[in-house]
Amino acid sequence: MATQIITLDDLDDFRLKLLEDVKVLLSSRPEPDKNKWLKSVEVMKMLNITKNTLHKYRENGVLYAKKVGGIYLYGYQEIQDLLKQ
Repeated sequence: MATQIITLDDLDDFRLKLLEDVKVLLSSRPEPDKNKWLKSVEVMKMLNITKNTLHKYRENGVLYAKKVGGIYLYGYQEIQDLLKQ
């Protein structure tokens, strides 16, 4: 097995190539479906709120939710609109 010396310039080149690859991957991600429905846990993560706050938003009409079989579902686009406010 041969030894190979890696220089700081080699590491810097690798870093730049890796960053470029990540940028390409992130830019090619498809947009989320705007008609998608999100579960409560997903909404809480997106808005960085607690379960109680989400309940208050639902009760006060800040967010509309559909209840399907005991699970509340929220519209993706409505969450995005709330984030923009």
